[in-house]
Amino acid sequence: MTAKKVYLLSLGIILLASAYPIYMGAVMLRAYIQNGGIDAADYPSYMIPYTPICVAVIICTALLPLVFKLCKKFALPVLSALGAVLFLGTETGFERIAVFTDVSSKMKIETWQLFSCVITPQVESSIWDSLNIRYNSSFKIHFYAIALLIVLAVTGVIYGFYKMAYTQNVMRKRPLAAQFICVIIFTGLCILACFTAFFRTGDINISSISAFLMTVFFVMFGVTAGVYSGTLLYEKRKLLSIFIPSVSAMFITVVMYIGEMVMMDQNLFRRGNGFLFSPIGALPLSAFDIVTIFISGIITYFILTAIRSKTTEQSERNHQS
Repeated sequence: MTAKKVYLLSLGIILLASAYPIYMGAVMLRAYIQNGGIDAADYPSYMIPYTPICVAVIICTALLPLVFKLCKKFALPVLSALGAVLFLGTETGFERIAVFTDVSSKMKIETWQLFSCVITPQVESSIWDSLNIRYNSSFKIHFYAIALLIVLAVTGVIYGFYKMAYTQNVMRKRPLAAQFICVIIFTGLCILACFTAFFRTGDINISSISAFLMTVFFVMFGVTAGVYSGTLLYEKRKLLSIFIPSVSAMFITVVMYIGEMVMMDQNLFRRGNGFLFSPIGALPLSAFDIVTIFISGIITYFILTAIRSKTTEQSERNHQS
């Protein structure tokens, strides 16, 4: 497949996948222009931060050939920086839009984000006032980390396949495929969380299904970040291309826990009962949480090791032939 076909196919897929978030972003802007804000009942439909994510990825994809031509080996860093700036700028703009909760009160979308993340509809009315008073914008530590990872990983995949088609060098085919699969799974989990809040009920002691889904989400967050960094470092020595991405996966999973802890006022959701799920001394993490962090690194290690082994085998066969 030629680079032009990869470009057009990628842009078409991104536009198709972004149709709903872009449409709802336009609806949000129209409501803001007409009424100065949006009704709280309509807010979940807008799926923030997916509109800003889509804006960033669409523009980066559209500009890919131009940036690739002008920036050459610096094309990916430039596209990644552009994507991050576009996301943060668009997201910040949306956050300034007010959400009307009734005829007499309104709040910024960022406050509504915290409200939506911490609780579920079953407990809205009982804790609305206290939550609004205790708003803390630092809950967006993991909120932004999730969105930026999606922007960077998707941009990296599109750039990688475009460059592979342009240069006809398929060395990075396997890591790019792994990165693509990871970001698709992780984005799917994000959308599931948006619609279901992983079936949390507002209680800090969550159900088994909630614990399972949240654990998978945390692990995939780390693995996606690890495979992304592993793809960037793919042709480096093993220490750089496998061990550092594995550590990166564990680090980003820790960031997720920190974000949850800040969001939950220094607490974490309890994923079960007993010693395994109880905080260890003054540490808010439980043994289960620590295992989760290590699992993200271990899975990343095995994925990158398997990819490296298959590539080595293929190179040896090509050399022999």
